[in-house]
Amino acid sequence: MSIIKAILLLGGLGLIFGAILAYASKKFAIEVDEREEKILAVLPGANCGGCGFPGCSGLASAIVEGKAPVNGCPVGGAAVAAKVSEIMGVEAESGERMVAAVKCKGTCDKSKEKYIHQGIKDCRAASVLNGGQKACQSGCLGFGTCVSVCKFDAIKIVDGVAVVDEDKCVLCGKCIEVCPKALIVKKPASKEVFVQCNSNEFGKAVKDKCSAGCIGCGKCAKVCPVDAIIFENKLAKVDYEKCIGCKECAVSCPTKVIAGEIKDRRKVTIDEEKCIGCTACARQCKFGAIEGEKKQPHKIDLDKCKGCHLCLPKCKKGAMSLVEEVKATN
Repeated sequence: MSIIKAILLLGGLGLIFGAILAYASKKFAIEVDEREEKILAVLPGANCGGCGFPGCSGLASAIVEGKAPVNGCPVGGAAVAAKVSEIMGVEAESGERMVAAVKCKGTCDKSKEKYIHQGIKDCRAASVLNGGQKACQSGCLGFGTCVSVCKFDAIKIVDGVAVVDEDKCVLCGKCIEVCPKALIVKKPASKEVFVQCNSNEFGKAVKDKCSAGCIGCGKCAKVCPVDAIIFENKLAKVDYEKCIGCKECAVSCPTKVIAGEIKDRRKVTIDEEKCIGCTACARQCKFGAIEGEKKQPHKIDLDKCKGCHLCLPKCKKGAMSLVEEVKATN
């Protein structure tokens, strides 16, 4: 009998407390903007923190409160930004897609080591001991701390150096945060040219430690037709606001530390029957590769053409096209 009383007592208390909680949840409920729930529904749910807020719910709340832009999700990209902007009733700002890039090309066969590291395989731990095992104090240690934090399988260690898969990278920023050498940076996805070195040393000091480092010779800056190569602390850097992608810097670099596939540079040709001689293409060319008088069909000097394609969008008559055969310039 006592057991039945105990069950009834506990059941009654449960009902009473349940009713109190139900009343309290309605009485003291905090109203949530319905837009926040809609935005959360279209976000990818990665909760990577790349937006700078604590997860997708944090970003959704920040967008509604005006503390974050509608295109604040690096994982969702333009597609998600469009959906969020529709919910918010604003226009999403269009911008260049950015990806992570590693400022090091010092693979196992190119870089020298001070000692053999036999401790914890973590870049942060290794860097505590005299900057790590590599002779270059600025180089990638290659233990993959960046790999361990990437949720998108966008970064791998290849031959002792971190390599980013730009197709998978969403620029969540996790790899940038954990790199003890600060050699993972942002770059426009559309720009192939990139200086793969992080050293601020010069000339022989660089070559003695790594055969794939920037020696500060300045050849890249001299051949750039638009002054897009600048030097900061003896290290070459690309000004992407100016860079036209001609890859002349990559061709001239003696240590081949500037990324840029030369074989991909397809040159341009002009259909003289369609060309009206407006000179728009010639004015755009930075290499003097387009010849011809005004109102007369123009021609392209293939020896001078670098395949930057700046002239293509300037032709309104469809007279310009890419040469089918790819001719590399070395």
